[in-house]
Amino acid sequence: MLRLGLVSHLFRRTARTQGKRMAMTVAAIAWGTLAIVLLLSFGEGLKRNFSRGSRGMGEGIVVVWPGSTSKSFAGFPQGRSLRFRPEDLDLVRASVAELESASAEMIRWGNNVSRGRRTLSKTIKGVEPTYGDLRNQIPQAGGRFLNEIDEREKRRVAFLGNRTKDELFGSADAVGETVLVNQVPFTVIGVMTRKIQMGNYSGMDQDHVLIPLSTFRTLYGRRYVSDLVVRARTPELTPVLKWRLYEVLGARYRFDPEDRRTLQIWDTVETQRVTRNMALGIEIFLGLIGALTLLIGGIGVANIMYAVVRHRTREIGVQMALGARRSYVLGPLVVESLAITALGGAIGIGAGVALVSALAWAQTQTSSEALELLGAPTFSFGVAVTVVVLLGAIGFLAGYFPSRRAVAIQPAAALRYE
Repeated sequence: MLRLGLVSHLFRRTARTQGKRMAMTVAAIAWGTLAIVLLLSFGEGLKRNFSRGSRGMGEGIVVVWPGSTSKSFAGFPQGRSLRFRPEDLDLVRASVAELESASAEMIRWGNNVSRGRRTLSKTIKGVEPTYGDLRNQIPQAGGRFLNEIDEREKRRVAFLGNRTKDELFGSADAVGETVLVNQVPFTVIGVMTRKIQMGNYSGMDQDHVLIPLSTFRTLYGRRYVSDLVVRARTPELTPVLKWRLYEVLGARYRFDPEDRRTLQIWDTVETQRVTRNMALGIEIFLGLIGALTLLIGGIGVANIMYAVVRHRTREIGVQMALGARRSYVLGPLVVESLAITALGGAIGIGAGVALVSALAWAQTQTSSEALELLGAPTFSFGVAVTVVVLLGAIGFLAGYFPSRRAVAIQPAAALRYE
């Protein structure tokens, strides 16, 4: 209590003697804190949005397209083009232990999808029931995705992308209604929940119409699938899964498993890792800019403490002559510096949190795709810890070096100081 009272007394005395300078320093600390809170919050929001957007197409999936051979193998020449059949996926499911889930996909572009007098040109996909989970296509409330019964009975049912639904139905409910796909009636069973999608290979999911794979094959007479969408049991098993695909499909189609041109593979696990690292780099860069702004305020605190040391030189000399310990002189000066930093930091954090909350709310009231891509600024626990640690470090250093200079003064020289 005595030490706290002493620090409080010294702080008030410094405020009286260095009032204007202290007010400006507190303002500089508050401004620097506000800057780093805003920059880190925008960086955190951007990082989270990048992560969410990279998972919009599907989390941990691998998309596989047939390629062509670049090597001769087992008596077969190079240059053979490969084509996948639906039964290839059954072979993969039976042979690859690392596989968690998979779906074949057939794609047809430029189809007429109509309701009433409104006709759109849309991409139609024939997929299996597992496709919804793999590709993160979540149905809105009141609807559902394709199921095993739809596939087995070759039902004429359709799952609409959210923008396709809006273009055909507007604000009206689409579930249970009928749409014409190339003049063939389909019943809408679900609409995709709106999502952020930062990657695609056949257009954005919001613009598609999905129907059962069996129905697609019956209507359009397709024998070959466009691609396979697969996912390993764990992300760590993805490299093993890719190698096993080369082995299993290589044995079926007689190509060298080492021939990487035979399968065109998009590994989204690797893509998502790169995206996370890129977003983290942006957040660190923004944090460094904010830290430099805060450092300017810290220099102001250090200047005040140097002025305080000069003002108290004789007082410190008397204390040292009477045998005061170094900690007795160092402690109050460091704590005083921390108090000035904490005051400015509290103002800056309060203003920063309020501004971040206001910006996040304002973003929810707009429909700008650019703002949606940037993500809402987020004041997270990690941001709070970073700001507090920076404030503490700057406050401590700004008080420690001037106070270290104070205790280095010889008592006799300090007593003669004017």
